Amino acid sequence: MRYLILGKNGQLGNAFLKELKNHKKDCLALSHKDCDISDLNSVLKVFESYKPDIVINCAAYNLVDKAETDYWNAYETNGLGVRNLAFACKKYNSYLITYSTDYVFDGTKENGLYIEEDTPDPLNEYGKSKLTGEKWLLEENPEKYLIFRTSWVYGEGKQNFIHKLMQWAKDSDYLKIAYDEISVPTSTRTIVEVSLKAVDQGLNGLYHLTNTGYASRYEWAKKILQIKGIKKFIHPVSKNIFNLPAKRPEFSAMDNGKICRETEIEIKSWDEELELVLGK
Repeated sequence: MRYLILGKNGQLGNAFLKELKNHKKDCLALSHKDCDISDLNSVLKVFESYKPDIVINCAAYNLVDKAETDYWNAYETNGLGVRNLAFACKKYNSYLITYSTDYVFDGTKENGLYIEEDTPDPLNEYGKSKLTGEKWLLEENPEKYLIFRTSWVYGEGKQNFIHKLMQWAKDSDYLKIAYDEISVPTSTRTIVEVSLKAVDQGLNGLYHLTNTGYASRYEWAKKILQIKGIKKFIHPVSKNIFNLPAKRPEFSAMDNGKICRETEIEIKSWDEELELVLGK
């Protein structure tokens, strides 16, 4: 099996590359410079030369606030890029795995966690660009694909909440963190493990892939500092005081029951996984 990883420099792409190398898999990992997924010719050249069996798309535009004004670049990567990969995977009979987000939902559901059958209604351009990628992938109709919606992803790297919190904690003894933004912190370790199990089983379709349970940003921050042994005062505040350009859903936690049942994996709770990852 030949694995193609796109977006190798991101935290998720890096996690996949390490895992596949550890298992001595035939793997090609490319950065945006190596392959711009928004350019169909660039994509087709890679597919023609490498002929991948499994394509793992970790390339993403994930600057949520910047996407409000830089939406063309967000749609190029998260929408058009996914469509190009779906087209190439159909042409070369490759298995496509790509990642979406809880931000496809508006956060107004009151009777439980979001499930795959719930109707998306994104509040910001980032969420809209990700939902566009989902829809365009389905329009291309590749025979073998997985769309995983995930949330609050963290791993090795700087583009995550944990890294930002550590920077804030260095600069101040008093931190303000939102109590009214709730989702599921999810490790790259979890995403990689479950994704590869789903591929091995030949699953097809849309799944929610998160750790189990849910937390507010405030609860997550408290847990991070507790595990790290860092004593800071965290004041819970409304997310509205930050006046960020992009609207965020208040409650976008997703139910991972479907993927757990079909892979027969018991996914760890967000806090147990956090202790496992940060306690190393």
